[in-house]
Amino acid sequence: MHIQKTDDQTRPRRRTPLIAVIAAVAALAVAAGFALTRGDDSGSSGSAFADISAQPNTKAATVLDRPFAKPDLVLKDTQGNTFDFREQTKGRPTLIYFGYTHCPDVCPLTISNIAIAKKKLPKADQDKLQVVFVTTDPERDTSAELAKWLPAAGDPSFVGLTGDFATIQAGARQLGIGIDPPKKEKDGSVVSMHGAQVIAFSPTTDQGYVLYGEDTTSDDYAKDLPKIVKGENP
Repeated sequence: MHIQKTDDQTRPRRRTPLIAVIAAVAALAVAAGFALTRGDDSGSSGSAFADISAQPNTKAATVLDRPFAKPDLVLKDTQGNTFDFREQTKGRPTLIYFGYTHCPDVCPLTISNIAIAKKKLPKADQDKLQVVFVTTDPERDTSAELAKWLPAAGDPSFVGLTGDFATIQAGARQLGIGIDPPKKEKDGSVVSMHGAQVIAFSPTTDQGYVLYGEDTTSDDYAKDLPKIVKGENP
């Protein structure tokens, strides 16, 4: 978990690594994906509970024992066109991330890391990989705003989605990621929490079978993406 303030002062962070798997536990909370934001931000809260396979701590990827089905998520893309997540990512290796453009560091860093790693793939694999960024702040993150932010923060090919908050929240929950609407405090600051997990979907099964926490680096993604593109376990 990390604590942020988006005015001129940034509080020290406290990070919690991804929880190690205990065989006797049927479901675990992925603590690495929480982000609490203060100031002019409007992220949201997140928690994920899933059966995950035991892996060495040196691996960034967590392979889920019980993969997620793709969420029923129909929103608007950066062109204002309807985007059906299930249908339009069918049969494609896909990464999905819920965040917001006013995030001071975690969201842009995550998108940047994925973009850097993607550029290291062969051109054919780059064309196959789909990266979807779903805003948790739809009031400010319009289609036009996402169209400006995504190429600068990541890659022009990344899909940006916005729409009704309730729809976004419901879609995130289908992946075990909770997001909350922003809450304005008496001092004018906006307090909110959002899940910072990235979930990878297999092109062969269309299931979300790999999870990454906020500390995943571009090198971690670069190492795993060639396998993700093929639907293999990283």
